[in-house]
Parts: sequence; C-alpha cells; structure tokens
Amino acid sequence: MDSLNELMMSRAPTAHRPLLGLTLLVVEDSRFACEAMRLLCMRSGARIRRADSLEHARRHLSVYRPSVILVDVGLPDGSGLDLIGTLTGLSPRIEVILGISGDTAVEPDVMAAGADGFIAKPIQNLSAFQSAILRHLPAERQPAGPRPVTEEDISPDPIAYQDDLAHISQVLENSVSGDEIDYVTQFLGGVARSAHDHDLDQAVTRLANRRTTGASIKPEMAALSEMVQMRIAAGGLL
Repeated sequence: MDSLNELMMSRAPTAHRPLLGLTLLVVEDSRFACEAMRLLCMRSGARIRRADSLEHARRHLSVYRPSVILVDVGLPDGSGLDLIGTLTGLSPRIEVILGISGDTAVEPDVMAAGADGFIAKPIQNLSAFQSAILRHLPAERQPAGPRPVTEEDISPDPIAYQDDLAHISQVLENSVSGDEIDYVTQFLGGVARSAHDHDLDQAVTRLANRRTTGASIKPEMAALSEMVQMRIAAGGLL
C-alpha cells in the first residue's frame, strides 16, 4: 500500500466528505462516464482508480483490494456480470459491489450475479452517488452527524465526450459483427444519455430495436455513423 493510500484510509469520513477513507475501482470503458465519476469521488473524498475492460480490472485486483467497485455491465471484452459473479465469491469480499448501466432492464441480472446494488447511468448527482455507496457500508464507515443533501449535479469535461465518440467511430468504420453491434448500442446509448444528447440516443434506440426484430440495420448503422462524425467535426453536441 502506497503512502497516499495509507493516508486516505486513515482519514475518517465527514459530513461534507462522506467517502473519505474509501478507494473506488470503476470498471467503465466510457471516458465521459469515468470523468463524471472522478469528479464525484473528488467531491466526496474518495480515491478513484479506473479500468476500461475486464482484463484491466483483473490486473488492478491482482495487486490491491478496493473498498468499493463499480462495474459497467457492457464492456469491450465481455460482460461485467461475469466479474461481479467472480467478486462475490472472493474472501475477504470487497465491501461494496455495484453494477452500473444505462440500461435499467439489466438490474435484475446485476442483482442475481451477487451485486449489492445497481446504479443507472448517467451518474451525475452528488448526493445520489454518495447515498448509493453509503447505504451498503457498516455504521463504523459512515460519517458522524447529519449529511447535507443537495441536488448538485456535476458536469464532465466535454473533451471526454469527444474521446468516446472517436472511440466508437473507429468501431463503426470496420465491418461489425452482431456482438459488436450490441456493444455499440450499449456503449453509445449510455454515452448519449450521460451527455443528454437526445437525438443520438434516439438513433441508438432505433438501431437496437431493428436488431431485436431481425430487420435490416444498414440504414440505421449509416445514419448513426453520420451522426457520430457530425458531432466529432462540430466538437461535441449539435
């Protein structure tokens, strides 16, 4: 354990920094979502580490044990449900295991895998983020006294949104398979909702619906790719 981590772990939580003493590992491939989580952790007093895939998460977990882990269900190299299932069987167990997704329909699967809870993306409200973690911690890990509850939302750097668009643009440039299309809709849908990009979100939904029905998806794929390129050229939201 490094000196910074030792210092963080030794500090007791406060009403204004209720997550002091905690280290969070966020397993999330979206740069925009990770930036939101970084800001939330910074405001809450928690230390954050990030992994953008199952492979990188396992590397992190091989060298240290976080207090809390948040696992996105849809990852580029597999399902976060598999990682959650593995983590719930470890001893000693990570204190809090949470599944996250922009698709609320996966919540039952997250809970069945053994997670302590589920958080729907976008995750941008400070009080809601803190509460989602604190409710699963024992009394000795809670801040003493009342905690102020606000409706404050954080605003991630739009450059992170551009990074996500550039990433998915590279995927769309190739001939994508069925599993890759599912990844595109999961990833881009979550990013669009986090950025409150309603037009892009609707385009993703149309593509997902066409794929579900087995209809041709070529027009929707072309339209989605064009929308992504327009946003990259414009530097973000249109």
